[in-house]
Amino acid sequence: MRVFTNLLFKVTVSSMVLTAPAMINGHANTGGALLNKGVELPFASATVIRNFIDHLTIWPVRAYTDPKSIAAAFAYIAKKPAAPTVVSLHPPEPLPVIPVPTKEPAVPVPNKAMAVSPVSDKAATATANVERMASAVTVASAKTFELKRVINESTVLYHRIGLEKEGLSETAFEYAWRGYHNLLKKGSIRRKSVLTIADFSQSSAEKRMYVIDLRHKRLLYRTYVAHGQNSGSEFADSFSNEPESFKSSLGFYVTKTTYLGRNGLSLRLNGVDNGYNDKALKRNIVLHGCAYVGEEYLQNFGASGTSLGCPALPLAISSQVIRAVKNGSCLFIYHPTQEYLDHSTVIND
Repeated sequence: MRVFTNLLFKVTVSSMVLTAPAMINGHANTGGALLNKGVELPFASATVIRNFIDHLTIWPVRAYTDPKSIAAAFAYIAKKPAAPTVVSLHPPEPLPVIPVPTKEPAVPVPNKAMAVSPVSDKAATATANVERMASAVTVASAKTFELKRVINESTVLYHRIGLEKEGLSETAFEYAWRGYHNLLKKGSIRRKSVLTIADFSQSSAEKRMYVIDLRHKRLLYRTYVAHGQNSGSEFADSFSNEPESFKSSLGFYVTKTTYLGRNGLSLRLNGVDNGYNDKALKRNIVLHGCAYVGEEYLQNFGASGTSLGCPALPLAISSQVIRAVKNGSCLFIYHPTQEYLDHSTVIND
């Protein structure tokens, strides 16, 4: 009886599986979903029936309408046995620790401005040399242009004032004008309207000092002037900047203030030609009047006297000339000594 009951139970369960799959773990109200007739049904196979009958195991089945879902849910359809779940009594081994690579310090990039290759350094040096040469050429061109302009000005003034008729050489005036122009640029001259030239290329018996009014382009004074006793007798041909040499000093002077001395009204002179007359104040080189220069002395002795190095004037006119040129005008003592003309810092500035 027990065997019959057990068999009946199995047949009943199998019938339920074959005829009512939706009722197993389905929804009672909906009656389950209708399956596609073309789909391979897991509960329709003999394997499923045998499984239920032999093992009395009820599989919860959902109404899958998708063949892929059916194959995924039942290992029997996929022909692959389900992988058994293995429970290990031992704790799992720890996963190997993979070292995380640390960020390496960035390699410093050399500064292009500092790290200069030998080739670029040579190129930079060559470029700098070219630029310096170009700058030098530009400066030289500018100076050449300026010199030509100054010489042209001197030529125009020389002829306009009529200095040739007065006995002043054009060369002497040209050098005087060049030095005057350079001193004017430096701001060394306060009285710009007066330029005085002592032309020591002439005889001491000649009126070789010229006081020129540049504003009105005229000659103010032309008079005698003495040179130092050790510079020569009638003509001066030796010059010095040293104290106690009793020689005249060539070059450019800027007049200073007046004073009353043993020679009457006198005018201090500041020598501004380095190496040629810059010891004038120390030597007490001044513009003053004296009795051994002038028409009367020439008539009596046939030649002008000489000084201790000062440019001395006739007493009759010295005060007038000193007042006309004092306080910051330019005085130039000229001689065609080539060494001086080539190296004067005032002429060749």
